[in-house]
Amino acid sequence: MPSENTITAEIAATAARLVVEEGLEYGPAKQRALKALGLPRNGRAPLPSNDELEAEVRDYLALFCADTQPAELSALRELAALWMERLAEFRPHLCGAVWRGTATRLSNIHLQLYCDDSKSAEIALINQGVDYEVGATRGPRGQDLDVLSLSTPCRALGEAVTLHLSILDFDDLRGALKTDAQGRSERGDLAALRKLMETP
Repeated sequence: MPSENTITAEIAATAARLVVEEGLEYGPAKQRALKALGLPRNGRAPLPSNDELEAEVRDYLALFCADTQPAELSALRELAALWMERLAEFRPHLCGAVWRGTATRLSNIHLQLYCDDSKSAEIALINQGVDYEVGATRGPRGQDLDVLSLSTPCRALGEAVTLHLSILDFDDLRGALKTDAQGRSERGDLAALRKLMETP
């Protein structure tokens, strides 16, 4: 019988393929990997951490997408920067695969907006003539957050990209730039993104 470490590695490898080839987020990719491997989805299988999965995604990209992924990532970062300029009054921070450098053309762009008034970002989009849908996600303190999702054209990719805007409270900005165990930040503002884009 395979060890827990072997099973975790198999789940991570399968999930990484789904993240890259189908543009899935990490949570759904892990669940799909369980199903694909015929493992129980009742919490008994040893799921990889997001860091372990990200490492597998990076390996997969290096092996199979080294000729296309850098240009796709660059196009998504340019588009993210444009939206961060448009929404500058809400202190936008980029997070997710586009920030971490693992995005492909199938990835969504995730921006976090830090607002004094949660409805102000919606009003700004309406004033700019932007159509959006409202959803929800779990916030840093376990609370429900509004997520405004919209489709935006990406000229460099020749297709539309989904942009998710998570609406956070201005007070959450203080903890936004904490680093993870590897010393990497989970998000960055426009200046930090520009620095990343200038780094070869």
